[in-house]
Order: sequence, then structure tokens, then C-alpha cells
Amino acid sequence: MQTTELVRFKKLGKQITVLTAWDAISSSIVEASGADVVLVGDSLGMVVLGHATTLPVTLDQMLHHTQAVCRGFCNPLSKQPLVVCDLPFLSYQCGEDKAVEAAGNLLKNSCASAVKLEGAEPETLLVIKRLIRMGIPVMGHLGLTPQSVHQLGYKSQAKDPDSQNKILRDSKMLQESGCFAIVVEHIPEEIAGRIRKQLRIPVIGIGAGNDCDGQVRVTADILGLSHEQPPFAKPLLPGRELCINALKKWIESTNPSQENPTIKTSELKSDY
Repeated sequence: MQTTELVRFKKLGKQITVLTAWDAISSSIVEASGADVVLVGDSLGMVVLGHATTLPVTLDQMLHHTQAVCRGFCNPLSKQPLVVCDLPFLSYQCGEDKAVEAAGNLLKNSCASAVKLEGAEPETLLVIKRLIRMGIPVMGHLGLTPQSVHQLGYKSQAKDPDSQNKILRDSKMLQESGCFAIVVEHIPEEIAGRIRKQLRIPVIGIGAGNDCDGQVRVTADILGLSHEQPPFAKPLLPGRELCINALKKWIESTNPSQENPTIKTSELKSDY
């Protein structure tokens, strides 16, 4: 799938589905589910690598996981979902040249077709425009931006008039800069709907209500595998509990007669 397909979906009123993947197993499952887009998000830093935030994730790690995701697909290339890879913290905040090198490295050495980056500050807009001029499609990200956790925290954004007006302006600037789609995270549904109506490109929500052109979710959250679930991503099944119970049953089945083993003193042997 190409990025232009998502714009066509918006025109047709077809909801866009985006799921995250982080290795070959998760990508094969997501592909089989029929998702339009596979996002290799830097959320893998928390989901897979055990970090408290996304900030420690490196460009090499993003490439490593994106390559694994690509190896997990079973369909022919023409029928595979669009792969978008997050640019990790400090891979694009330090100037246009470094950003082009980072994004180009990801697209050159994996099957990713686009990158996603956060924010719409003047420096970020310059990076986006440069990337697009170099032939690298860009997905924007507004609202709760995890790479700004120390500034914004993990809480709902755009709750007051000033911040709502800012996110509306920022979304227009991202479109004007050339983004093919925008993720809006953890903002009021009414604001997400206003953004959707004012833009020609798709607006994909996560914790932003249903008035969007599509939805994105962390796959581990939907499957109930995460230790802590975001308030806007309710699990569809108790995946963690199911896995633990299944493994417990296997462990018990390997030693069916040793649930309560008792060893007699006379049975103990000494080497002395």
C-alpha cells in the first residue's frame, strides 16, 4: 500500500486502521488481521524493551525492529500493509541533515515506506519539508506526544481554548508542509473532529474519539498484554492472563505427579 491510498480512503469515507508491531510474530498477526497500516512505533521502547518512556530508543533499535517486522509479512509486497516507522528522540530534533540521514537509513534498509515524527514547531516543520523534498513521506503527530513527556506528561491535551486553537493551527501547518496524514493523540473528540473537517489529509486518532478518519492502537494494549493499559485503549481480551494460564498448564503438565512432592529421608543419597 502507498501513502496516497490513505488520502483516497478519506475521500471515500473508509476508516483507516493502524496497528503497531515490533517483531516478525507481531507483524504477521497484524498483517493477517487486515490492518491498513503497520506502525513500528517507538512505543516498543516501553512495550518490548522495558523502558519507562520512549526516550531511550535509538535509531539502530528502530531499524532493527523495523527489519524484523518486515520479515514477518507473508503476503506479496503489493498486498502488504503500509509500514510507517517512528523517528526516535534526537534523530530529527538536531537539524535537517541529521533527520534526512536518519529517515533515509530507515527507508533504505527496511521495507518502511514512511516515517512519523512528533510536533509542529518551526524547526520541526523545516525538517518535514526537507524530508518530503528528499522523497521521504512523513506522518505528523500532535496532541500527547510521548517524546515530550518531561514537558507535557502522559495526560490529555488541548483542553483549554488556547491549546485547542494551537493544535488546529499546527494541523494546518503540517498539511501545508506536506504530511500525508496526522495522528492526534489523547485530545477531545470535538477538537479531533474539527481537525478532520478542516484537513484534506487523514486524521488518525488514538484516544481522540470516533470523529476521525481512522484509528491507531498499540497492539499489545488491544490484546491485553500490557502491564498498564492507557485509559483510552481498553483491551479486547485478557491476553496477559490467558498467556500466563496457558504456560502454567504446560508447566504443570510436564510434572503431573510432582505438584506436592514429598521426599523421604531414607531416599536421600550421600556421596560421602
